[in-house]
Amino acid sequence: MGMGSDSKDMVMSYIRALDGQDYDGALKYLHDRVRIRGPAGETFGKPLDFIEMLRGYHGKYDVKKVFSDEDDICVLYDLKTSGPTVFMSSWYQVRDGKIVSIQTVFDPRAFGQLPGKRPDLDDSK
Repeated sequence: MGMGSDSKDMVMSYIRALDGQDYDGALKYLHDRVRIRGPAGETFGKPLDFIEMLRGYHGKYDVKKVFSDEDDICVLYDLKTSGPTVFMSSWYQVRDGKIVSIQTVFDPRAFGQLPGKRPDLDDSK
């Protein structure tokens, strides 16, 4: 099967850790310089900052489908939070046994106001 199945297993282990609220466990799958991007262009440069943000949502993953193309893994899932359940797609890139990139696509309006965004100050559109 080659590297692809290892990468897929690792990404699924990461998701299982998050799903079980094992945030310290999830952290060990992320590269120190992981690049994390969300749908509104927000980025996290530090794995700990990202994990701390996730900790606040208490998300449960209902995985619908996983596609793997060597070290690129795409997961389609419902994220059940203390608020809404939101359909998401995350593209994980794995290098040398660590997740180096995560790009997640979802409709951020499902969560209402984005943390850190002030609608009264953001009239740039």
